[in-house]
Amino acid sequence: MTNSSAAIEVRNLHKYFGKNEVLKGVDFRVDVGQVVCVIGPSGSGKSTLLRCVNRLEEPTSGEILVEGIDICDPETDLDLVRSRIGMVFQQFNLFPHLTVLENLTVAQRKVRRRGKAESVDVARRNLAKVGLAEKESAYPAHLSGGQQQRVAIARALSMDPDMMLFDEPTSALDPELVGDVLDVMRALVDDGMTMMVVTHEMGFAGEVGDKLVFMDGGVIVEEGNPREVLGDPQHERTQRFLSKVL
Repeated sequence: MTNSSAAIEVRNLHKYFGKNEVLKGVDFRVDVGQVVCVIGPSGSGKSTLLRCVNRLEEPTSGEILVEGIDICDPETDLDLVRSRIGMVFQQFNLFPHLTVLENLTVAQRKVRRRGKAESVDVARRNLAKVGLAEKESAYPAHLSGGQQQRVAIARALSMDPDMMLFDEPTSALDPELVGDVLDVMRALVDDGMTMMVVTHEMGFAGEVGDKLVFMDGGVIVEEGNPREVLGDPQHERTQRFLSKVL
């Protein structure tokens, strides 16, 4: 069992794709109520780390504990653990043939076993939270990318997760649409949501993050207070990366 304050704890995590070692013994932790932002160049392993946290990728070795539960243990009810983790991807993954409201209620009814009335109430509450209450009858194709991503966030929230994982949620958006999505994420921070965010948005990471993790080459190179890491990085590799993106 892990320390009770840890929402996510990763210990000596290795991940191979064939002969390519993508994660090389990573130790990583997110405390309850904490916002941890993960940055790094493409291919650094940051998205693989995030996807291992809910077993979308199968770890090669190591331990992953979510709220004290070892999700690599074959005896673990993985579906139950996943029900506590909201996940938002780069792509929105909405069902194109369903309305916005239907996209938010289908998993509630099938996984949470909620009745129609309750699932609709929960969906409408979360659509209001992301500023899209008036779009419940729209189909995804009629929404902008930023609106679709906010619907995806509302869908994840409708499952009442204990924590949220974001995998570069703004990277597929036109620049002018990024702000609305980040505003929704800021509101989640204000609500005390535990969050792990893989992002290229350095300003957002510095503003709302409790911890900033810089990854490169499958390892964590540097971590600490976001303002300190961004303003005065200690590792030469971090300095080189930030000099190109800030």
